Amino acid sequence: MSGEGILSSGLSMAELGRRVRGERRARGLSIERLAELSGISRSMVSDVERGAKTPTVLVLDRLATALGTSISRLLDEPAHSAMRVLRHADQRVLRDPSGWERRVLSPVLGEVEFEFMRTTIGPGVDAGEFAPHAPGSREYLAVERGGLRLTIDGRPYALAAGDSAYYPGECRHAFANDGTTDCVYYLAMELGGAGHHEPQGGSADG
Repeated sequence: MSGEGILSSGLSMAELGRRVRGERRARGLSIERLAELSGISRSMVSDVERGAKTPTVLVLDRLATALGTSISRLLDEPAHSAMRVLRHADQRVLRDPSGWERRVLSPVLGEVEFEFMRTTIGPGVDAGEFAPHAPGSREYLAVERGGLRLTIDGRPYALAAGDSAYYPGECRHAFANDGTTDCVYYLAMELGGAGHHEPQGGSADG
């Protein structure tokens, strides 16, 4: 899986790669094992860790899922669990070359694995299918405007503006806009479990 995604808000590819590598090593995973868990090629994982290639949002999400964490934690350092304002200009935004955008609205807090995001999908754009998260994960979705085709484990659901949905995060889930105008929806994700932790003492190369 390749393609050039775009990260905004000033995070360098080198810094993103360092964070992916740090999460992988903390779990005692080799590059080969992370590639296997994520379904991403070893060369792509290596390129991302070295900051040599910008991952698409789907690639980054699959890496985060394989690491048992969220994209948010790969983009930001954890903040203190105190009141925090995230100004619009300071929010992390990921833009996929296929024509959609994910804006992360929630801060990263310590060991809390929670993500709140606003996604805009252009007309006729399919954002692809996302891998299942750890057992016990939950996702809550609300459509602000436009129409969304939400597919859960292969079953499609047509959602219109004002509709909302809940589904277990451990299901396969896909998002697409079959309409002629932008679709905007909000998604809150709570990750369950501890992710894919390997026994310590294994090879964690790279």
